[in-house]
Amino acid sequence: MPPRKTRLAIAALTFSSALFAQAPAPAPAPAAGRGPQGPVVTSPEVLPDHRVTFRILAPNATTVALRGGDIPQLMGGGRGAPPNPGPTFTKAENGVWETTIGPIDPGAYRYTFAVNGVAVIDPRNPAISESNTNVWSLVVVPGSDTMDTKDVPHGAVAAVTYHSSALGKFRRMHVYTPPGYEANGSQKYPVFYLLHGAGDCDEAWTSVGRAGFILDNLIADKKAKPMIVVMPAGHTSAQMGGGGGRGAAAAGGPPPRDEFTEDFVTDIMPYVEKNYRTVNDRAHRAIAGLSMGGSQTMNIAFLHLDKFSQIGVFSSGILGGGGSDVWEKAHTADLDNAALKKGLKRVWFSTGVNDSLITNSKSTVELLNKHGFQATFKESPGAHTWINWRNYLTEFAPGLFQ
Repeated sequence: MPPRKTRLAIAALTFSSALFAQAPAPAPAPAAGRGPQGPVVTSPEVLPDHRVTFRILAPNATTVALRGGDIPQLMGGGRGAPPNPGPTFTKAENGVWETTIGPIDPGAYRYTFAVNGVAVIDPRNPAISESNTNVWSLVVVPGSDTMDTKDVPHGAVAAVTYHSSALGKFRRMHVYTPPGYEANGSQKYPVFYLLHGAGDCDEAWTSVGRAGFILDNLIADKKAKPMIVVMPAGHTSAQMGGGGGRGAAAAGGPPPRDEFTEDFVTDIMPYVEKNYRTVNDRAHRAIAGLSMGGSQTMNIAFLHLDKFSQIGVFSSGILGGGGSDVWEKAHTADLDNAALKKGLKRVWFSTGVNDSLITNSKSTVELLNKHGFQATFKESPGAHTWINWRNYLTEFAPGLFQ
């Protein structure tokens, strides 16, 4: 009889052989951390002729649509109008839906898919753009001399968390510092406060707005001075109007609280001037905003004209409850202060010819000029879109701090 150790080895070998004889060989294991692989999907794909192909793997979907407010082929009939149905998707046998649109002008564009009516971001695209209560996929179509990512010195954009003593909570803003800021440890810079519109957030100007790249290119071309750009969150809550200071006062009651202006004056400006190397005088401080941010710019600047040398209002004017008469009364002291007008270098408005707020913009300019200001208005092509707002920033920034 074989020794005990030999008998055990023979038994183990016999058991093992029987086990694997009865079971098929296992399938090759997938790469670590990955399950079975489906079709390779590339989306979005920007083609050389500026057309863009969008794809999504959705084998069980019955309908797929493309949504994006600024993409010309998807723009509807304006506010309150139903969305444009958009281009038709085709579904391949492997479950990949695909459509191609364009050509599209160079720029950054937000989009989402509607899969069986449900909005989803593009799962193959890591580029996103935030808004106040939403997130979008982002595609950049190259070819712009002003907003492309170019081989020039680049600044930095930081997401900054601060505590708002005015509102009793933590808030966030984005801050652009120009090329060389970290290396030039003693140099101080002017500050430009740049406000977003309703429904957006402090991240919007740097993603879909391309503000950092626009400033990088302007500074590299010596068309703009190096500056710090502060982009705060204009909403103070998840509601569309939160913090906008746009609500109407109840009959006979006090005006609504303007939470954003309180936060801006009490916390944002002091934080920036404490934590960044800024030149803290009127000549080196400017403010501008689009849509709701343009209205907020008016509210802040014309109560604190001693703090800002230049004011920009993009696709906006006096907004909110009460209209221009109420606003004019609330700002009379600054509007009629001759001494404050002397240090104000520029009040600049621009709105698209197809923008529903163009009449509001023009009437605001007329009101300011009635009080002795020299506000200018430029009518541009287009509507209430980021296509215009990026162009306005490109035109407004070179005149700052010159």
